[in-house]
Amino acid sequence: MAKKDVTVLDFGSSSITCMIASYGSNNTFNIKGSSNVEYAGFSKGEFLEPENVKNAVALAIANAEVQARCKVTEVYVGVPGEFCAVTCKDCTLNFPKKRKIKDDDVERLFYVGNTFKNHPTHTVINNTPIYFVLDDNRRIIEPRGLVSTKISGFVSYVFAENNFLDFIENILAEVGIKKTEYVSAPLAESLFLFEPEVRDRYAILVDVGHITTSVSLVRGDGLLFLSSFSMGGGHISGDLFQCLKIPYAQADSLKRKVVLSLEATDADFYELSGKDYISPFSAKVTNEIVSARIDLIAKYIEKCFEVCEYDIPGHLPVHITGGGLCYIKGAKEYLSKKLGKKVVVKSADMPSLDRPHMSSVLGVLALALENQVYGSKIII
Repeated sequence: MAKKDVTVLDFGSSSITCMIASYGSNNTFNIKGSSNVEYAGFSKGEFLEPENVKNAVALAIANAEVQARCKVTEVYVGVPGEFCAVTCKDCTLNFPKKRKIKDDDVERLFYVGNTFKNHPTHTVINNTPIYFVLDDNRRIIEPRGLVSTKISGFVSYVFAENNFLDFIENILAEVGIKKTEYVSAPLAESLFLFEPEVRDRYAILVDVGHITTSVSLVRGDGLLFLSSFSMGGGHISGDLFQCLKIPYAQADSLKRKVVLSLEATDADFYELSGKDYISPFSAKVTNEIVSARIDLIAKYIEKCFEVCEYDIPGHLPVHITGGGLCYIKGAKEYLSKKLGKKVVVKSADMPSLDRPHMSSVLGVLALALENQVYGSKIII
């Protein structure tokens, strides 16, 4: 594998994606190999079919290797929000006298603040600054090169569950991976999707996946708050499957035809067609089923806001990404009405990659490439 290439592995709640890529021209990616393998996923912090995860991981890596014509030995793993937790704390580093702040000082500040090294159930995988403070009490975003007698910072520490890390580490070792770095997927996609000036004023990112949703409050270069719950677009398909008593595959196809902005009447129908059939479904009933589940997702999002210990500015829009809701026509507007906030669909600002379900893997890829170029500044 070329030195400038990186390999990332992203664990979605319905598929595992492996991507091998380097930086392309004009701040884009040169993707040399990509593979998406479906699996049972995870719920409530546990893999649903743990015995099958190894095969899915091995297949995803092998398929990407074939496309890229290389052998992978190092991997960056995106840790899903359900296996992550966030704590923010004030940290201070004093100097004997005024001097210019360097990279080493910032890294030492993060190290001194990391008092979680012997935590029994979690490991810190990322440390990033919300903001810094110098001896004149100014809050700043970038302290390097400035002169001060001390450096303080409000630092975000992201933890991953040791059970997840140990489980994935063993699998990767068995498939021939010699070195693994772990990054929080919600942190990675937040840094990737939002410009720095937007993050400096706070941002909300809600990633609604197949059977999991993560809610992040972002500021500066870090996560102030992260909460997840096991519900997503797959539950909408499941509701249609149960209520309409149709095969799950048909229910999933029907979901993709839904238009929630349609004021459906008894005379309106969605049609599903197969090789030798056309099945009509009441648009009114279908919309009611879909809306009821989105109502529940909205309630859980609101509960996440309620338990957040930080004041969330009322004017902040809710940015949604992931494949769970973003592809349902009218879902954005319906969710906006339920939350009482403006809702914006967020995805990569890149041609052919601007798909919400790709936000997580592309975020992990962007962070992996940045760490390769500038050094692993946010990984302990």
